[in-house]
Amino acid sequence: MDDRLDALLARERFAILDGGLATELEARGCDLDDPLWSARALIEAPERVREVHRAYLEAGAEIITTATYQATIPGLCARGLDEVRARALLREAVELARELAGERALVAASVGSYGAYLADGSEFRGDYELDAAALSEFHRERLIELSAAGPDLLAFETIPRASEAVAIAKLLATIPGPRAWVCFSLRSELASEPQISDGTRLREAVAPLLGHPRIAAIGVNCLAPAAVLPAIEVIAEVAPGLPIVAYPNAGERWVERRWAGERTELEVFSDLAKRWSRAGARLIGGCCRTGPTHIEALARLREQL
Repeated sequence: MDDRLDALLARERFAILDGGLATELEARGCDLDDPLWSARALIEAPERVREVHRAYLEAGAEIITTATYQATIPGLCARGLDEVRARALLREAVELARELAGERALVAASVGSYGAYLADGSEFRGDYELDAAALSEFHRERLIELSAAGPDLLAFETIPRASEAVAIAKLLATIPGPRAWVCFSLRSELASEPQISDGTRLREAVAPLLGHPRIAAIGVNCLAPAAVLPAIEVIAEVAPGLPIVAYPNAGERWVERRWAGERTELEVFSDLAKRWSRAGARLIGGCCRTGPTHIEALARLREQL
């Protein structure tokens, strides 16, 4: 399935990702105040997940991401599922997305960081002390199930710790499956150059992934749109020729279990996306608080470039 991504990138200036899944689920009436977040809808309202995937495909998305960001086997079991059902649900999330995508779009199986599993905002702080070996064990079983379901890609999202990038590289070397992109969360504070959430310089955090045969792209997600360009420039410098992923949120920050601050205007988002593309981003979309209108804007932008 890897050749589908290569073919897409060969014919287009950049591939269009989808936008915020939870944002659209909530707009359709789903209550996501739950440690599983958007994965709660896989259990209680899979038809709403279908609706959101369909909305993004109709908006122009060429890669859609599964509702598994916070779906882990321990987390699903804590919700009352037995292990057999928890594993099956991970596969079903990929199958559901595949059913909607058909041949017109690729499916990326979302793998949130350990911080996402904690459901306390840790993916934006990276303040958990697990080493690479422990993080590998945490991700292993979920990765086995998602890979076996046959997605086109794995999407490691909002990775805040350098040790987690090391764990991902080791897992991809041992568990068969598709290629992956790895996206980091960044510190919001200004620094001389971008740092991921645990304080590691971005250029150092990506080092374990460079030259890895299973890494299809590296990038950033769920950061303010205005912070994307410096990150792209660093990745382009340390990983020349490797596709770069960028899908920021709508400009707000997750603080004390809620979104705060002002959203970036759609016109500004689109103008910034033009700069990301020119700087080397090859996969562009939106994260939290973005929606189909953002994806439609990206599709219009690409037509103009």
